[in-house]
Amino acid sequence: MKFHSQESLPPAWRICLYQLQQEAPRPKRITCPQEMESRPKYYGREFHGVISRDYADELLVGTEGAYLIRESQRQPGTCTLALRFGHQTLNYRLFYDGKHFVGEKRFESVHDLVTDALITLYIETKAAEYIAKMTTNPIYEHLGYTSLLKDKMVHRLSRGRTEPRRPIKLLASCPQISSPLVRRSALKDMPEKQCSYEKIHNFKVHTFRGPHWCEYCANFMWGLIAQGVRCSDCGLNVHKQCSKLVPSDCQPDLRRIKKVFSCDLTTLVKAHNATRPMVVDMCIREIELRGMKSEGLYRVSGFSEHIEDVRLAFDRDGEKADISASAYADINIIAGALKLYFRDLPIPVITFDLYSKFIQAAKLPNAESRLEAIHEGLLQLPPAHYETLRYLMAHLKRVTMFEKYNLMNAENLGIVFGPTLMQPPEQNALTTLNDMRQQKLVVQLIIEHEDVLF
Repeated sequence: MKFHSQESLPPAWRICLYQLQQEAPRPKRITCPQEMESRPKYYGREFHGVISRDYADELLVGTEGAYLIRESQRQPGTCTLALRFGHQTLNYRLFYDGKHFVGEKRFESVHDLVTDALITLYIETKAAEYIAKMTTNPIYEHLGYTSLLKDKMVHRLSRGRTEPRRPIKLLASCPQISSPLVRRSALKDMPEKQCSYEKIHNFKVHTFRGPHWCEYCANFMWGLIAQGVRCSDCGLNVHKQCSKLVPSDCQPDLRRIKKVFSCDLTTLVKAHNATRPMVVDMCIREIELRGMKSEGLYRVSGFSEHIEDVRLAFDRDGEKADISASAYADINIIAGALKLYFRDLPIPVITFDLYSKFIQAAKLPNAESRLEAIHEGLLQLPPAHYETLRYLMAHLKRVTMFEKYNLMNAENLGIVFGPTLMQPPEQNALTTLNDMRQQKLVVQLIIEHEDVLF
């Protein structure tokens, strides 16, 4: 079979590997003529007890796809799968932990394991060169997932223009500005740019029922189980090796997003085609409508059962959740729900990767150097995290303007939001305790200098 001839064809599902799977040898169980008392209960008559490699080879010779199980002579209690393929007998250490396996894949039966092995061996033997090159001519931009999204991409999350991440410049020639940080007012005429919300795919090993083709290279995904990977957020199906080449352009499908709380921040905003999570927008809107003068805002806890009700409402109803005063008169419930949302994020707003950068920034003795380092860290945040933090900090800055009533200044808010917005990657209680001062200071400084840092 010639494989190279398809390279000149227009993008289409390529069937050569599917044809090879159909041609692969079928399993042929070689049964033991007598009942073996030592046979484990999870094996059948293919178990032959303690026999040598040579004898197993004699039993299998001449029949492609023939297989049996033997107990090792050298290591009693361990079993070997002997399989005839390519005019030779292949031996694999066989394991069982509720399912049968010799490698990563786990099977309900030995027969399924052998079927999958024969398919894989046959295809990888017959089409080794083709498989090595199959990612070099992808159809990803022409068919399948990407073509279906072209219209959606026009209205991506970046449709809502946000202020650009502005560089902080040193103004040595401007003595009238005491700080080396340029104020936003000095930059207001800079052109705006659209924010790019890239998201990597959330690939997980998947077993496809019936024939499936890779949506990156257009080739058949061979095997009996775990033939490839599927993005659990958007449903893209590709080979495991192709998944490493797929661009970071996941467009989550709302039907696959089961909840709002505990959902990855970027995944949520892309699924809802928003610039920020609706939880953040809705809670802040409600708090600014009726809670800015509430004493101890964000410090005083709301009733935990009611906060849980708000969480369930968002998970169930999304942006239609009712968090109005008629539903929850105590504004501390809404504030508590907002804090819970941030605490429950699988990746904090200030991401694990950047945690140490912010902690080290807070430890710098020079005030200007601290702000410069914090600003550098902010610029490295994923766009959805950056925009969410920017919006939250602007809100908290407004909260401090009502300090006369709510008694919440930037330092108090830093104490509340420090461990909520940033957490150490190792989730170590001692590390968290040791870093609490720096966590508080980072959030405090971002609130105080919100107009400069964003």
